[in-house]
Amino acid sequence: MKPLQGILVLEFCQFMAGPSAGLRLADLGARVIKIERPEVGEGGRQIAIKNLFVDNSSLVFQTINRNKESYAANLKNKDDLSRIKKLIKKADVMTHNFRPGVMEKIGLDYKTVQEINPKLVYGTVTGYGTEGPWAKKPGQDLLLQCMSGLVNLTGNAKDGPVPMGLATADIITGTHLVHGILAAVIKSHKTNKGALVEVSLLESMLDFQFEVITTYLNDGNKPPMRAEKGSAHAYLGAPYGVYKTKDGYISLAMGSLVNLGSVLQNNLLQSYTNSNDWFEKRNEIMDILRSVLIDNTTSYWLSILEAEGIWASDVFDYKTLLNHDAYEVLGMDQILTLNSGETVHTTRCPIRLNDEILYAPKGAPRVGEHTDDLIKEFDL
Repeated sequence: MKPLQGILVLEFCQFMAGPSAGLRLADLGARVIKIERPEVGEGGRQIAIKNLFVDNSSLVFQTINRNKESYAANLKNKDDLSRIKKLIKKADVMTHNFRPGVMEKIGLDYKTVQEINPKLVYGTVTGYGTEGPWAKKPGQDLLLQCMSGLVNLTGNAKDGPVPMGLATADIITGTHLVHGILAAVIKSHKTNKGALVEVSLLESMLDFQFEVITTYLNDGNKPPMRAEKGSAHAYLGAPYGVYKTKDGYISLAMGSLVNLGSVLQNNLLQSYTNSNDWFEKRNEIMDILRSVLIDNTTSYWLSILEAEGIWASDVFDYKTLLNHDAYEVLGMDQILTLNSGETVHTTRCPIRLNDEILYAPKGAPRVGEHTDDLIKEFDL
């Protein structure tokens, strides 16, 4: 039995952040019902990476909405809204990521929903919070990466802003929403009182950067300084970074530069005995390392460095990683079976419980696939 079995979640979310939270709750055993617009469904069905679609919805939608049910309702229709309120009365959790003010107009804001179901946990995702000059700005991942300052931490000194090639803000915010929901569900079960859980993409991105923002605030507000080449962290000194070898790349994490110089038998590196220099003279030190590491293969350097306890690794592409024994032993792969009979090869929930892997091979639902059944089951 999964830990959230018996918890009913109504998901009024679209795109990535909110649905990613629903995905994790479903992986942990909750019953997640997506409330979608009739026929077209939620907007995320048409947002595709590389224009990849399966069973008339984007591949991304299929991945992030696995193991859920779909109830189609027009929230502006009086009868549909009445049924939804009956469903809310029986739910444990409700989530949405509409812009501030939308749910108030519909009549499903937290205050109203509290009167319907006082024990309900009500989770919301916004872009920038509900107040202030940015409250109504579109909450989109790239925009948040840029506005939160994250783009100034990746890449090399002359690269300009470099965004991460992932929906970073969405996924981090979805994780925070799950944290808040689980805490509130525990409280609700103890007190019979629900709670309002609020997260925003901006606040989650600021929290994601807490170590470097804290550094900035306590170090005279000096801006982050990326290395000229091979930078891996704007606030860490040499040898931290990525280096070219004879046949590929190698990454070096934090550690004693003097010790590294001794292992590599390089007197120049060993001469930097002042640890302050490892940051202040980072570029010249990294140049020395590049001149050394380029002379042999990645496997050669790893055999030397790892034997001496130096933190180093290969730099894999997906083809190499996904065919490696270290990946295979994790059992990360799972196959989703869709209504069309098509399959989607994806990854599983990363959490294990009592040494059990949490697989969820049920594919994402079609729009309104479960509407009639849910009306009967809950007497809507």
